[in-house]
Amino acid sequence: MLADEIKLPVESGDKGAVYVSPNVNSTEESVNTKGATVGVERPDGSKTFGGMDTSGEKPTYSAGAETGGKTSFSVEAHSDGKSNAGAKAGVKIKY
Repeated sequence: MLADEIKLPVESGDKGAVYVSPNVNSTEESVNTKGATVGVERPDGSKTFGGMDTSGEKPTYSAGAETGGKTSFSVEAHSDGKSNAGAKAGVKIKY
């Protein structure tokens, strides 16, 4: 079972929430942040997001969106601005 990402709300209201999701790695004595994602999530579960991951040799930037509802479609693209680039898409069905 996969754990949900940590989402720290920045602002929330009737229309949804703006959140920051840090990319954290823990050690025995501290927590290191290696980038973060900023997103907007609506009450129906749809969301848009963009972020940066600095855990590799070069920073990787990403952006994506997901529809809400019982059948949710998602798309995300990422790139380091050089040779590492890709996209992914998926369907999530809740029952």
